[in-house]
Amino acid sequence: MTAELADKLAPFGIDYVDAMDRFGDNADLYERLALKYLDDGHMVALEAAMETKDFSEGYSQAHALKGVAGNLSFKDLYECAALVSDALYAGEYEAAEKHLPQVEKAHKLVIEGLEAWQRGEL
Repeated sequence: MTAELADKLAPFGIDYVDAMDRFGDNADLYERLALKYLDDGHMVALEAAMETKDFSEGYSQAHALKGVAGNLSFKDLYECAALVSDALYAGEYEAAEKHLPQVEKAHKLVIEGLEAWQRGEL
C-alpha cells in the first residue's frame, strides 16, 4: 500500500515515502495531518501580503508555509516557498514576486492531490 500510495501522490509533489520516515510509519497520523493542510491559510495570507507589498508579513507567511510543507513532505511546495522566503529575507522583493507563481502552482497541486486522497480516489 505504501509504495502504491507513494506513486499516486508523487505527481502532486507529495513525498509519501519521506513522510513515512518523518512520521515513524504512522500512516493514519500523517493522513490526518496532511489533510488538515486543506484548511491551512498561509498561502492565502502570503498572496495577500505580496499583493499589498507587505514584505515583512509576506516573509512570515512564506516562512511558515515552508515549514508546514517541509514537515508534511510536500517537496515541491517546500522548495518554492523556500525561494520566496529566502528572497524576502534578503530584501530581494522582485525575486520573491517572480517566484510566487511557482508557489501558487505547487500549492494548487498539493491541494488537488489531498482532495483526491480525501475522496478515496488514490
